[in-house]
Amino acid sequence: MTTSVIKYQAPALDKVRILVVGDVMLDRYWFGDVNRISPEAPVPIVRIAKREARLGGAANVARNAGALGVQAGLLGVVGNDEAGTEVEQLLHSGGIHSYLKRDEAISTIIKLRVIGHQQQMLRIDFEEPPSDAVLHNKLMQYKALLADYDVIILSDYAKGSLVNVADMVAAGRAAGKVVMVDPKGDDFTRYTGATVLTPNRSEFRHIAGGWSNEEQLTTKAQNLRASLKLDALLLTRSEEGMTLYTEKAVFHTPADAREVFDVSGAGDTVIATMAAMLGAGAGWEEAVQTANRAGGIVVGKLGTATVTREELFG
Repeated sequence: MTTSVIKYQAPALDKVRILVVGDVMLDRYWFGDVNRISPEAPVPIVRIAKREARLGGAANVARNAGALGVQAGLLGVVGNDEAGTEVEQLLHSGGIHSYLKRDEAISTIIKLRVIGHQQQMLRIDFEEPPSDAVLHNKLMQYKALLADYDVIILSDYAKGSLVNVADMVAAGRAAGKVVMVDPKGDDFTRYTGATVLTPNRSEFRHIAGGWSNEEQLTTKAQNLRASLKLDALLLTRSEEGMTLYTEKAVFHTPADAREVFDVSGAGDTVIATMAAMLGAGAGWEEAVQTANRAGGIVVGKLGTATVTREELFG
């Protein structure tokens, strides 16, 4: 295993074209103050003072890519409702090209977080899977869009938008694209043939089982990478940093030490940054090290946040 430090340089990201496909969500935040406990039940009363909406799920990946200055597009499904319209508006304001499909049969996925004194106190999820007809139409559009993009990110949150992910991976690779997957669930075989998978520690353990030392971890990671026919596997390891496994090498970068305020959405930042770097022609190690730096910055912010090009490269 090698560990090295790479000098950060600002690459030409404005020419990079990234298409994000996956589960689109709207993250809503209600901020307030907590001054007393409810007389009805032993729970705090939050008096809401401010409301905010942000792009979530695959939309947050696209938002992160756009914040770095790349040309980003988003293909996904939302409901034909007020929340879906808000997602469209947020994409437009972020300079992200929207290919959203409106599904009359569902409501847009919403994650509502109640924040009191800068601490998340409650999260309420509203979600239902897209209909088959909309998913079929989305797959056809995906194949038509491939020629317009350099890097494809398949952002799987197990909400039903990527039931055709195996076909998407195959079509992307056949078109000569870099296909990156942020995986989820019990079956990683549907991601076979992707360029790179980016599971976190718990997701990898769920698939490959536990390990007691670095040698065992490397064996499990390399076995999974080979069985899925991946060019690389990037394991994000929280406070332990990140490790990239390729056929020729194992590259580890330690966590970028700083205060952790909120880890939600950090994986979105990592894969978006890595995609931008690979699209700009960076090698694996430089892309991973830069993505690690971006992840270290974003965990110091509240909620699903982004990292700007100026923050990343100075």
